[in-house]
Amino acid sequence: MTPDLLPALPEILLAIGALALLMYGVFVGEKSIGTVTWGAVLLLVAAAIAVLAGPKLATTFGGAWVIDPFARFMKVLALGGSAVAVVLAARPSVADRYARFEYPVLVVLATVGMMMMISAGDLISLYLGLELQSLALYVLAAIDRDNLKSTEAGLKYFVLGALSSGLLLYGASLTYGFTGHTGFTDIAAYVKAHGASTGVVFGLVFILAGLTFKISAVPFHMWTPDVYEGSPTPITAFFASAPKVAAFALVIRVTAEAFGPAGHSWQQIIAFVALASMVLGAFAGIGQKNIKRLMAYSSIGHMGYALVGLAAGTAEGVQGVAIYLAIYVVTTLGTFAMILAMRRDGHPVEEIGDLAGLSRSRPLVAAGFALLLFSLAGIPPLAGFFGKLYVFMAAVHAGLIPLAILGVIASVIGAYYYIRIVKVIYFDEPVAGLDPLSIEQSVVFGVASLFVLVFIVFGNGLVTAADAAAKSLF
Repeated sequence: MTPDLLPALPEILLAIGALALLMYGVFVGEKSIGTVTWGAVLLLVAAAIAVLAGPKLATTFGGAWVIDPFARFMKVLALGGSAVAVVLAARPSVADRYARFEYPVLVVLATVGMMMMISAGDLISLYLGLELQSLALYVLAAIDRDNLKSTEAGLKYFVLGALSSGLLLYGASLTYGFTGHTGFTDIAAYVKAHGASTGVVFGLVFILAGLTFKISAVPFHMWTPDVYEGSPTPITAFFASAPKVAAFALVIRVTAEAFGPAGHSWQQIIAFVALASMVLGAFAGIGQKNIKRLMAYSSIGHMGYALVGLAAGTAEGVQGVAIYLAIYVVTTLGTFAMILAMRRDGHPVEEIGDLAGLSRSRPLVAAGFALLLFSLAGIPPLAGFFGKLYVFMAAVHAGLIPLAILGVIASVIGAYYYIRIVKVIYFDEPVAGLDPLSIEQSVVFGVASLFVLVFIVFGNGLVTAADAAAKSLF
């Protein structure tokens, strides 16, 4: 019997499109870079439209592929992040001489893997999606072959990523061995009927270990600062946005669907990982001088805040996570648009001190960047504050009051390094001015700055969509 392919139409469209772009690039050569780049953007936009126009509820491939409001919400978020990452890379990659037509193709293939992860309803489809995404990301990290740091970043990411994949596979094999099932609904039914045995709990722990690596949560965060710093900046922007959404969606689906009846087991793990990530992200970022390394520790901390919502184990918590991730992706891409614009005489600069005096040379840009940084810090009434409010309130309602309090304290400590950048921009002695923003950087930066400012007025649509997405899992 032929499976219904309609639920997987966006992924099929992306896969065929990626192959077509690859063949075009191979035959035309380096002159194809511009065409392949904008072709990839159009593909990603078309896939997002296909997701929104496709079925709202569907299951195919024997239950291994699931479409529901949660999958649709996360897919649109991941596709948007990928499209913006491709656009942001267009000019800097040419200026810094690592432009290759393979870059947009690899981003599209990674996005196919992300969408498979988000729709996974089975341990096998989970692994296939994860590896398709990961293999593309390893190559992207090392795409600047003439740069030692980029090559080192790719190698580190590959070695540690292979370790995390091994942990996840071992956990999946344990889960299959003790339950006799690979489908999430079947695993949940078994656990509900027979309880979570020691073997099942061990399987769950190893699966979560593999997945927490992908979202760079403590204690599997070691790769993040080096890979963020070493990779070309547009690729770091990509790493910090869309792949985080897909991996987090997978963590939610595995815990809420496959191991939902064993909530008492995974909630403790998630709460510990959340706390450790928030604390490390808050303290380790304080001494950083390189802005990309600082964003790496910021990312670790933000994954911890989002995990607080998941630790609640309720629909309200998952709604908070969905809202948090949407705000995080927009704010992070806006911030990286500004980091990409940190160029002097055509060469990129990465030290926080290079932003000194930005408020005098470009007051509007300085104000927008300050808004984004304050939003990342969670200062009201900006969007980032509401993201944290939703996850902390879910934790309080679930009885995790100590975790919420510690999260607020970590957020206050972490705010220091965002405010320090604002202090450098507004109060330090000016250094030589930065080059002007490109059109693409200006648009992404402007939209993100506006988003964090007006979310308090126009955020209801996102909150409603996140609520529908969360309720579809419970």
